[in-house]
Amino acid sequence: MRFARRFLAPLATAVLLASLPALAEEPVCAPVSKVPLERHLRQLTLDLLGRPPTYEEYQAARAKGEVTAEDVRALMGKDEFYARVRGYHRALLWSNVSASVYNNANSRLSGAGSATDALSLRGNSSRPLRGANGQGCDSFMAQDVCTARQDTHVDPALPATADACAKERYDERGVPQPVSWDYDTNFYTCDRLDLSLPAGTSVKTCQEALTAKRLEDKDYYFCDMRRINIGTTSAPNLALVPHLCKPRTTTLTAVVDAADNNRVVAFTDASSRLDRCGLKLSQKRTNGLEIKGSYEPQRGCVQREGYVTRPAPFWSAGSPDVRVCAIEAQAREANPWTLEPCTTARFNGDRSCGCGEGMRRCEAPNGSTHTARIEAISEEPELLAESVVRRDEPYFNILTTRRSFLNGPLSELYRDPQQAVGVLSVTAPAAPEVLPNLPFAQADTWQEYVRDSEHSGVLTTPAFLYRFPTQRARVNHFYSAFLCKAFTPPDNARLPSAEDACNRENNLAKRCGCNYCHATIEPTGAHWGRYAERAALFLQPEQFPRYDPKCRDCALSGNTTCGGECGQYVMQAYDGDGANSLGLLKTYLYRTADEEKNIESGPALLVQRMLQTGDLERCTVRRVWQEFLGRPMSAEEQRLYLQPLADDFARDGHRFKALIERVVMSDAYRRID
Repeated sequence: MRFARRFLAPLATAVLLASLPALAEEPVCAPVSKVPLERHLRQLTLDLLGRPPTYEEYQAARAKGEVTAEDVRALMGKDEFYARVRGYHRALLWSNVSASVYNNANSRLSGAGSATDALSLRGNSSRPLRGANGQGCDSFMAQDVCTARQDTHVDPALPATADACAKERYDERGVPQPVSWDYDTNFYTCDRLDLSLPAGTSVKTCQEALTAKRLEDKDYYFCDMRRINIGTTSAPNLALVPHLCKPRTTTLTAVVDAADNNRVVAFTDASSRLDRCGLKLSQKRTNGLEIKGSYEPQRGCVQREGYVTRPAPFWSAGSPDVRVCAIEAQAREANPWTLEPCTTARFNGDRSCGCGEGMRRCEAPNGSTHTARIEAISEEPELLAESVVRRDEPYFNILTTRRSFLNGPLSELYRDPQQAVGVLSVTAPAAPEVLPNLPFAQADTWQEYVRDSEHSGVLTTPAFLYRFPTQRARVNHFYSAFLCKAFTPPDNARLPSAEDACNRENNLAKRCGCNYCHATIEPTGAHWGRYAERAALFLQPEQFPRYDPKCRDCALSGNTTCGGECGQYVMQAYDGDGANSLGLLKTYLYRTADEEKNIESGPALLVQRMLQTGDLERCTVRRVWQEFLGRPMSAEEQRLYLQPLADDFARDGHRFKALIERVVMSDAYRRID
């Protein structure tokens, strides 16, 4: 609205002047008309506070007869102004990372933790754990209590003692085993046997179905007691009902066991086989050998473990105990058989791992834990910027300060490296004893702390690192947001012919055509060289040295994964430099000695260098001008205002509020145009 108002007046003036005869004498510019007091106040409160003035504020301004610098400072002392500051920096930093962090939800739990709906992983994770997607455990059978069978007609007899129960329900190293099973309806069609019965006939078990001749004895092993809702949606009644399950693939031929009353024990054809289901798990095979402890469900079967009772998960600590599926309730750091780690994203496909202590490796059923983390990561740089402005510190502290803030979700994420494993890769910004200890539920409580020495304002927050996932993207946004510069080739740029060997140069800072921009981008990007790409990991020199001989040896032997330890290192050679750089931390590839100093000094050095050029001040003036006048500076305004405002900004100690004050008290802000 204000943008349109300011441009209508000059347009009308131009039309009027065009209709008048040419003047004989040199025209004299009339004084600039300024907006009335009330309109000036309205503009100020809308721009500074995001709302129109109150009646009392109008009255006070009329009584004074003008809006003074003291009035502007008073407005900038209100909380509404600091909310406005947060919004300004949210837009400047693009700090919303909700679309920048991929979450496949494989670690997200389902269920209510109730007596009929235990907490469990039911997405893609449930296939390697239980045999099919969308499958939880048996919420009606306790893992540690052997008093019932779901399929009593075919499962072994109940254990007679507690020791025998423990041996059945857990393997010798404590890994939970199935307590019940169902035929997988992706492979089988299962029809109820208790429907359309003659009057007075009841079929509640497979034995009764056999007696009522709803089931043939040969199909006995494929009679499946399945738990279904025989009530209504509003009044559910989950009960075990007998079903006859037959393969969906009609070409499969029944395999009978003559020694077992000629009952069907499998279905097969030339390429596949479906065996009768039971409580025994299969073992994975490698090179024809079974891998002990590497369990996988039987093909065509859903094999469920039971539930256990545990304290409430970390996201609702202090609440009543909940029912958790026995697999998810485990808290191991590694598979006790294979010693593969449970502290990586593989945990949700390994039957022996579980969600960890307090369910820390898993997410809440409604996704609220992930949402809370993403919102906290996105809000952190806004609060950091607000704190600098609120304290009237030099504005560019937002790019260099080690101070920051965290709430409950960030506190737990930083203090517990197993939280959000496989979703977020974040290095704790300080030692655990330095970090405020807040429970996850305190998402609205923010506490200040000081980060480790490698940090540099908003430029090393997880929000910035995730939102701009590569070194080049980080450089590009720094230049755009804080230097008002874009990477574009010069007008006279020319590409070489396709046959030119320069096109095959892997170093973009030297490749013809690319070097127009990358000669600046590459050395500048080195300032983020100790921060992993597509993550918020700081590559500590102690853990990630410039050169790792182990990685080089793996690369030379053709082992480019090297046990997963060399993902940050050069493991393949694409040119001569790459061949000489095997085992080198990737960020050091093609670097000069000066660029290596950029890597070790981090983004703080880049800010220090840019402060010597005056570009940071001029860009900030341009952005504040556009924010409060609703348009960029014209060429004439740049001549009149840009450098003087930048000089005043520097003399004022780079105080952001002082710059805003000068802009909104300027004639340009108050003009009727």
